[in-house]
Amino acid sequence: MEYIESVKLDCSGLMCPMPVLKTRKQINEMAPGEILLMISTDPGSRPDMEAWTKKTGHTLLLSEERDKSFLFWIRKEKEGV
Repeated sequence: MEYIESVKLDCSGLMCPMPVLKTRKQINEMAPGEILLMISTDPGSRPDMEAWTKKTGHTLLLSEERDKSFLFWIRKEKEGV
């Protein structure tokens, strides 16, 4: 199952902590309920995104690996996190 994203953020080629930092910046610019598709090539991004969404209260709707890339659909739940 895939989700319809409001915004797509390509973090391919970036290593930790940049995918998390760019994701945080992008989420802060979005409205609650919008969905971000973040794409990363860093294998560490999977545990990083799981921990970050749990910490911030946003919802990691789906994560999958596709052709050496990691895709994350994240729903912004609230303002100011």
